[in-house]
Amino acid sequence: MDSKHLYIYTIGCQMNTYDSSQIAKFLGSTGYAENNDLDSADMIVVNTCSIRQKAEQKAFSFLGRLSQLKRNKPQLIVAIGGCVAQQEGKKILSRMPFVDLVFGTHAISRLPALVRRIEKNRTRIVDIGQQERISTGDYVHATKKNADAAGVSTFVTIMRGCDNYCTYCVVPFVRGRESSRDPESIVEEIKAGVKKGIREVTLLGQNVNSYGKKEGLCSFSQLLERVNTIAGLKRIRFTTSHPKDLSDELVDAFKNIDKLCNHIHLPVQSGSTQILKRMNRKYSRDDYLEKVAGLRDKCPDIAITSDIIVGFPGETDADFEDTISLIRRVEYDGLFAFMYSDRPNAPAARFDDKIPEAVKSERLQVVLGMQKEVTMKKHLKRVGTVQEVLVEGMSKKNIDANEAASIPAGTQGIQWTGRTADNKIVNFDDCSADGEKFELKNGILAKILIKRAFPHSLWGYPVSIKTLKREGERSYAA
Repeated sequence: MDSKHLYIYTIGCQMNTYDSSQIAKFLGSTGYAENNDLDSADMIVVNTCSIRQKAEQKAFSFLGRLSQLKRNKPQLIVAIGGCVAQQEGKKILSRMPFVDLVFGTHAISRLPALVRRIEKNRTRIVDIGQQERISTGDYVHATKKNADAAGVSTFVTIMRGCDNYCTYCVVPFVRGRESSRDPESIVEEIKAGVKKGIREVTLLGQNVNSYGKKEGLCSFSQLLERVNTIAGLKRIRFTTSHPKDLSDELVDAFKNIDKLCNHIHLPVQSGSTQILKRMNRKYSRDDYLEKVAGLRDKCPDIAITSDIIVGFPGETDADFEDTISLIRRVEYDGLFAFMYSDRPNAPAARFDDKIPEAVKSERLQVVLGMQKEVTMKKHLKRVGTVQEVLVEGMSKKNIDANEAASIPAGTQGIQWTGRTADNKIVNFDDCSADGEKFELKNGILAKILIKRAFPHSLWGYPVSIKTLKREGERSYAA
């Protein structure tokens, strides 16, 4: 019997990307094979995010476009999962009568049974039940579908939920309380991925720093040490790391664990101690800066990225200036900055002193403009250095006229792409400046001489002995 076609539309963070790969795997057991053709789909799953209002609006906008498709194909199963599904539950069935299934963040492993019920009885189902603890059947081993398009990098969830209850955040309400996976299950999943060509893994959790504490498992640093021993794996990354729980042991890991990339995402959210207190972040501005200093002391070349929320209720001009001065002081390698928006169930939605949209928008542009300058300055410092890049495949970047004009003539061969250990995107030719051809392939570590810097990426070419002698190797970042 021919397999049925499954189309998955994913919105949101890396955890949602990982969840979508799990959805595909579980539904594969019921005869559904993932397909990128929306019109031929027998089942459509919209995996949603509710962390920000725009993401929720995007989900409902896409769902609305499926109404006509459902009328044309009555047997089509339309499902909505993820955080919006968990948040809204059965209200979605009333709002969108063509939706057959609403499933929450803990229901992915129950999908096969739910879909069989719909196929048999054509009934509409809502399943947003949550489990206190992760069970062994909640996750399946990594496959190529878990990986990026090149099959080189993959995400692996090590825990779900959150116990921090930041006042702006809905995660504890839509993903439940914190619960960690058994370390053996995590290691076995990564090993399975490595056998299929995975060379880099990103460990996911809302707060990886508290991994295993409630269950009495190994610490997060000890988990990293176990993952580090997996043969064939070349790089380890993780996200997200809550500053209040950043331990000395984890800081030391950047120095002692050789496969751990020298990059940490350490969300600060605000540079004002007053606003941090209102956010219930449980650290002060000085606490955060002390953590940053400790990281740079143990790993001087570490790249630090962060999240910033502008316009949180009660944020004064002085509070915002505290954020700006913190950004200047830390000099982040990259920032994700957002305007505050009220979210259902989050305590901050009930705060009175809201900031006007125009003020939030203006502050956001200031943050983004400042970070753009810092990022470009850091990128320019890489010019003339040799960087070790994990090759991820052919570059999809279309070099614009200005960039092309700045790239040496005769070196614009086949373009490849990859990332440095500190998460810089590098695009590069398949030949050196001397015309020496390099046999590049996905998953290898290549030494790339950086020749040009752009706002969002670097450009260079593979290193040859002749090139190094002529150009002079200023530094090498492994």
